[in-house]
Amino acid sequence: MTKEQRVKEIIKRLYKIYPHPHTALHFSNALELLIATILSAQTTDVLVNKLTPALFTKHKTAKDYAKAKTEELEQYVNKANFYHNKVKNIQAACKIIDEKYKGIVPDTMQELDDLPGVARKTANVVLGNAYHKAEGIVVDTHVMRLSKKLGLTEATDPVKVELDLMKIVPKETWIDFPHMLQYFGREYCPARPHKCDDCPLKELCPEILNS
Repeated sequence: MTKEQRVKEIIKRLYKIYPHPHTALHFSNALELLIATILSAQTTDVLVNKLTPALFTKHKTAKDYAKAKTEELEQYVNKANFYHNKVKNIQAACKIIDEKYKGIVPDTMQELDDLPGVARKTANVVLGNAYHKAEGIVVDTHVMRLSKKLGLTEATDPVKVELDLMKIVPKETWIDFPHMLQYFGREYCPARPHKCDDCPLKELCPEILNS
């Protein structure tokens, strides 16, 4: 079975389990998603979702964040890892969004990638989930680990993993695919030792087949 055949069967099976995949982060617009995604680095989505409601209620626009006192913003998110740097990046990015893009979060990979605190992963999250644009594939720790485990890539660098996946994953599933892998990783295939008896992908997993 080729990688292309394997990934198509993986996607088919995952859609049966997760027919409506979506990001776990709570948001109502592109700005909120951008901020939530920046905050989610090395912090769980569950915690981010607990921190952001009060933040989003008080701050509505990019200008609000750019003009706010840093200490005031930090009070909302100080339970997130590395919150000092994250707030600094959020304010710097919002200043650019306010001044250069008239308060509207840009909707291209290049423009997003140029914002402080934003790299391809964050840009892909915003593009896919806020703008429904598939310019790449989100590669987080779940996607990195499971893509290698399932024999879809040998790379260990996130950018190279993304490029490998973009070659074999049908473009119409670029947005859904990482969400499904994230669900699958949490429910069936965590990083910690576990049994694979009930795994819906066990016939497609080289690690199981070769054990």
